[in-house]
Amino acid sequence: MPRPKTKDDLLTAAKENYDKLIKLIDGMSEKELNTPFDFSGEPSKREAHWSRDKNVRDVLIHLYEWHQLMLKFPKNNKDITDKKSAIAFLPSEYSWKTYGAMNVMFWNNHQKTSLEEARKLLDKSHADVINLIESYSNEELFIPKYFAWTGNAALGDYCVSTTSSHYDWAIKKIKAHIKNCK
Repeated sequence: MPRPKTKDDLLTAAKENYDKLIKLIDGMSEKELNTPFDFSGEPSKREAHWSRDKNVRDVLIHLYEWHQLMLKFPKNNKDITDKKSAIAFLPSEYSWKTYGAMNVMFWNNHQKTSLEEARKLLDKSHADVINLIESYSNEELFIPKYFAWTGNAALGDYCVSTTSSHYDWAIKKIKAHIKNCK
């Protein structure tokens, strides 16, 4: 599916990819759910996330925490009219060059979260992000610089990245784990 460029396409892609993700997880065997992820024997999987996430819970928590960033972004900037006053998407101690450390922080913060709780958190945050998207017009979502606080990007770009694209990432990762369990 191509990257969404309209509100309708975004909502469709977000919902469809989320449903695919949940269906994939619901279809996993106990062995697949309980076997730790291990991609160490796959040299093509060098990005940090391949070694960071150890199980399905970690993947779901990653998605949940990025939803939290998405939900806070417009809320933190609701009265901002100039780029200089904008509160960044990422927490102030991180940048787009160091967000990997933020992902590790999310991982560390949830090591006592159960898979069941992670699923509940993600279900709610997904619904909240869908509601957020629905609250904006197509123009507000997809015209770059519509809001001063989104910089050169469109708000919809952030929404795509934290929903449909991120769900696709999670699906690929979980499918790779399932393949390793065979």
